Amino acid sequence: MPQFAANLSMMYTEYAFLDRFEAAAQDGFKAVEFLFPYDCAVADIRVRLRANGLQQVLFNAPPGGDDDASVAAAWARGDRGTACIAGREAEFRAGIERALGVAVALECPRIHVMAGCVPPGPDAGSLLATYLENLRFAATEAAKTGVDLMIEPINPRDMPGYYLSRQEQAHAVLRELGAPNLKVQMDLYHCQIVEGDVATKLHQYLPTGAVGHLQIAGVPERHEPDSGELNYPYLFSLIDTLGYTGWLGCEYRPRLGAQPGATRAGLRWMQQTIQAVA
Repeated sequence: MPQFAANLSMMYTEYAFLDRFEAAAQDGFKAVEFLFPYDCAVADIRVRLRANGLQQVLFNAPPGGDDDASVAAAWARGDRGTACIAGREAEFRAGIERALGVAVALECPRIHVMAGCVPPGPDAGSLLATYLENLRFAATEAAKTGVDLMIEPINPRDMPGYYLSRQEQAHAVLRELGAPNLKVQMDLYHCQIVEGDVATKLHQYLPTGAVGHLQIAGVPERHEPDSGELNYPYLFSLIDTLGYTGWLGCEYRPRLGAQPGATRAGLRWMQQTIQAVA
């Protein structure tokens, strides 16, 4: 049966961030993910996880910056990771060390390492060389703590210029590096927008064990997975058939927005999925 993790950066936004943990647990979630933990005290997050019986299953390494102030400002200034950007290696390494410290504190088994947007100037070979070298360092450091690192293809409509956009591109990086703790974060929303043929991609990649985390959302609006062009009941059944036992992160924006009860009102899809396999 699929295991769903609430994405607390997109869901339950009618609540203050730390109050979203309790709301997710009340709705039956056993696990959560979010984008970034760096503007919140790690101890406060740990308290909320434990109080609500939740497992932290994923968060992102810093999108940029090498100290508290610059990390906090990175997303707003347009940083979407630094792994492919030459000249920012020290910043990247500082971000990995920061993320691993948080992962250990939260007992979180995986971190998403963002590739970054392609800067003007460098050729493809230079970008790839920087990306591989940074990921090699990150995987080595993460292995010391037992943490898996994720790389995620992201569609260029939501994130113009992002370096990694296709599944094969991500899996080629894994083959090149051969690090057992480096895996692909396969977001079916992004995959459908860029490539389509999602079921075939699942058949191709899930049996390899190289996919470490799945995420879902309706396409194209990125609302609940019971709307849009993807047949999620079919895909959930296929994911089970293919033997995937990891988490499915619900990285979607509830169609009712941030009004009171918006997230809970949209969870019928999850209740129906659980009932269908009960």
